[in-house]
Amino acid sequence: MLEVSALNTFYGGAHILRDVAFTLAGNEVVALLGRNGAGKSTTMKSIMGLVRPRSGRVAFEGRDIAGAPAFRICREGIGYVPEERRVFAALTVEENLEVGRRPPRENTATWTEDKLYTLFPNLAERRRQAAGRLSGGEQQMLTIARTLMGNPRLILLDEPSEGIAPRIVEEMAAVILEMKRQGVTVLLSEQNLHFARLVSDRAVIIEKGEVRFVGPFAALAEHPEIAQQYLVV
Repeated sequence: MLEVSALNTFYGGAHILRDVAFTLAGNEVVALLGRNGAGKSTTMKSIMGLVRPRSGRVAFEGRDIAGAPAFRICREGIGYVPEERRVFAALTVEENLEVGRRPPRENTATWTEDKLYTLFPNLAERRRQAAGRLSGGEQQMLTIARTLMGNPRLILLDEPSEGIAPRIVEEMAAVILEMKRQGVTVLLSEQNLHFARLVSDRAVIIEKGEVRFVGPFAALAEHPEIAQQYLVV
């Protein structure tokens, strides 16, 4: 579904991503792992068109989208949940969901408010509450739900477990697995190895803007020195 190859991204004169390459198959969950500053968020933003790569290819379902504006990439069927959440604080939960609504896509799961309230019971209880009054974990849930209202085939989740309570982290894992069951492909960036292992099929480890490992989580378990070298702070 997604193929990233020889991706190079700069911030001014700083070379952030260096020939980054990996793939995602349809209906797969892949975790992009690495320490703070490794290049995970820049990889997400480069795929989504929020940062323009200097060179390389990003192919979504065979179409090269590298450098396209973010709104066009969204229309292609990619959703993005930023690390900062960015809910519309003055709008209610219901109104935030309405902002994300897009028409159904052929051969793609269609998400409705009722379906999302079943997936996120906390949001159902607070549907008429201003988003700015939600907890951090509930705002994270709302951002994911609002993105799903666009009926994406692929969703990019940037640090979904960061700064939220352990109980909410477990709920978030269940949500990602349900998204996969519904046919949504997921690329998530994470530092929480336990959380990533709960939901992901494969791992891509990035360090200093370069991919250092691509493979199943079982391989990480068999070779703990890899995690020790690239993930342990």
